Amino acid sequence: MKARVAWPRILAIPGGIAMLAGALDPLEGSVIIVAGSGLVALSTFLGDTRRSLRVYWICVFTLIAVGVGAMFALSAMGGVGGRTGRSSWWALPVLPYPVGWIMGMVSLVARLIRSIRDGHAVG
Repeated sequence: MKARVAWPRILAIPGGIAMLAGALDPLEGSVIIVAGSGLVALSTFLGDTRRSLRVYWICVFTLIAVGVGAMFALSAMGGVGGRTGRSSWWALPVLPYPVGWIMGMVSLVARLIRSIRDGHAVG
C-alpha cells in the first residue's frame, strides 16, 4: 500500500524540477517542460487528489503542449517578424505555453507550501 502512495511524489518531484530546469532556455527546454508537466499531471491521477486539481493539471499540460506545438510549427515556417513577411501577431498561438507554465509553477509552489505546512515535506 505504501508503494502506491509514494508514486505520485516520485513522479511529481522530477516533473516539477524538469519544468523549472526547462525554463532556463524556454525554446530548447520546451520539450523538457512538456515532459515535466506530463509527469506532474500523471502524478495527480495516480494520487488521491481532488478532481479539480486533476482537471487543472490537464489544462496546464494541454496549454503547454499546444503552445509548444505552435512554437515548433512557427519555427518550421521560418519564424515571425523580420524578413519572414509574417507580423509579430503570428506569435500569439505560442501564448498558451508561458501561461500554462506559470499556472503549473503556481500550483507546484502552493502544493509545496501546503506540504511543508502539514509536515509532509520530503527530506
